[in-house]
Amino acid sequence: MLKNLIELAKSVIIAIVAAVLIITFVFETVSVDGLSMFPTLNNKDRLIVEKVSYYFRYPKVNDIVVLKYPADTREKFIKRVVAVSGDKLKIEDNRLFVNGVERDEPYLNEKFINGFFNEVTVPENTVFVLGDNRNNSRDSRFPDVGFVNKKLIVGRAVLRLYPFNKIGRIR
Repeated sequence: MLKNLIELAKSVIIAIVAAVLIITFVFETVSVDGLSMFPTLNNKDRLIVEKVSYYFRYPKVNDIVVLKYPADTREKFIKRVVAVSGDKLKIEDNRLFVNGVERDEPYLNEKFINGFFNEVTVPENTVFVLGDNRNNSRDSRFPDVGFVNKKLIVGRAVLRLYPFNKIGRIR
């Protein structure tokens, strides 16, 4: 009997350690809070965030990332990467330009209401992020977010789990 209890305890401890390692380094689930990524993501959507790829590569333009809010790292945001280190970015006449080329953004529902942002160069080891719902998003245009250091990026949103009728890859 005691031998069985010891084996059970070992199994439980191994399972807990494995779960902690997976949650810490591989995957995490998050719930979308708000409409800053609408129409791509909706309030209360449940997502899987993979954390591994950014150990080996830099975030890419169009990645949808979960990041720690720079002003309070206990809070998390979800945004789209629109420019990476070295890119020159500006918003003019409600249009986004990266390296002098207007970005085609078919995921947007509407144009900016106040679409102007002076040209900036994205510093090394940072990204510039925007919400898909530009008129209702706290993102890199605001000083409390600004350029997001790569260290604050938790991972890349890859899969929607809920609502069930929208299960699938996130683009």
